[in-house]
Amino acid sequence: MLKGKKIVLGITGSIAAYKSCLIIRELIKAGAEVQVVITPAGKEFITPITLSALTQKPVISEFFAQRDGTWHSHVKLGLWADAMLIAPCTASTLGKMAHGIADNMLVTTYLSMKAPIFIAPAMDLDMYQHPTTQQNIERLKAFGNHIIEPQSGFLASGLEGKGRMEEPEKIVEYLNDYFSRTTCPLSLASKKILITAGPTYERIDPIRFIGNYSSGKMGFALAEECARRGAEVTLIAGPVSLQCSPNIYRINVESCEDMYQAAIEAFPQMHAAILCAAVADFRPKQVAPHKIKREKDDLVISLQPTHDIAATLGREKKAGQVLVGFALETNDELANAHKKLEKKNLDFIVLNSLQNKGTCFQSDENQISIISNDGQHDYPKKKKEEVATDIIDALTEYLP
Repeated sequence: MLKGKKIVLGITGSIAAYKSCLIIRELIKAGAEVQVVITPAGKEFITPITLSALTQKPVISEFFAQRDGTWHSHVKLGLWADAMLIAPCTASTLGKMAHGIADNMLVTTYLSMKAPIFIAPAMDLDMYQHPTTQQNIERLKAFGNHIIEPQSGFLASGLEGKGRMEEPEKIVEYLNDYFSRTTCPLSLASKKILITAGPTYERIDPIRFIGNYSSGKMGFALAEECARRGAEVTLIAGPVSLQCSPNIYRINVESCEDMYQAAIEAFPQMHAAILCAAVADFRPKQVAPHKIKREKDDLVISLQPTHDIAATLGREKKAGQVLVGFALETNDELANAHKKLEKKNLDFIVLNSLQNKGTCFQSDENQISIISNDGQHDYPKKKKEEVATDIIDALTEYLP
């Protein structure tokens, strides 16, 4: 999917700059055209001559090429490119990009870029974990940039963390996967899709709650995939820290009651709903108005059932509407999924299991089976973005 794509490769002053040669080689091998933009610090780690030899293009670093008035247009680069990849990207450049400090050709090009932007951070592990760096990354994500997460390692404190730039072949694979997804036809154009994502928190007192480990990653991946295919997406999100694209209408909720009310209000206008949220099944009968003190050796909290959102929407479902549920099971997976499929009037159900290590809660990967009255389709373990593609492919077969 990279054949014929025009890629601006930004290189900053990181020890990982030598890996940019391998990135260029992989991009060109895939059929892409590469234009390098490098910071002055980046040239201390790798020479423009090497990069120019690989790309067969002059390397751009300064605004002015010569003293005769010739200059490099960051605006033209922004219009020329199909994507901009900044790899490696230092903490300093992350900060400049996040706050619009355009003091070099690379950041100026970034601010003029009309195409998707991919960022591969590379820095000391402690620097990567610093709150300032994390805030800058979240800010860049909120602007719609794609962060290619760095590899894990160990912090000076001995704790595991991230910082080292992802390997070149993985970075190129990330771009290839992106273009594979985005070049698909707008199969959901004019469709309205409702998606629930993340956990719900059921309050015990003002500072404690009953919740679960859901990160919301699967639901957000589904929302992004639907939006890429042209759908009008309403995302009802529990308390998570994830950001979504600006073209997705997001409703933030906390409790099951909040999510229930938002879902039943939105569903009548939808062509389909995907219920991916990990909704609490029970909530405290009474919520203490003040923090509960430790006064006894035990504490008894009486619980009552929450609203069953899937069952309610299943009863309200009209002809032509599609309803997709999720089943996270720890035992008797297939039997429980089939019961839920029938009981809640779902068109199909996505089954995943805690028996599959490295999937489900907090993970970037998932392994699913799609179950309907027509049969069962098992999928291998994949990134959640790829799993979202499989689920939405299945959804399109049900929509009129």
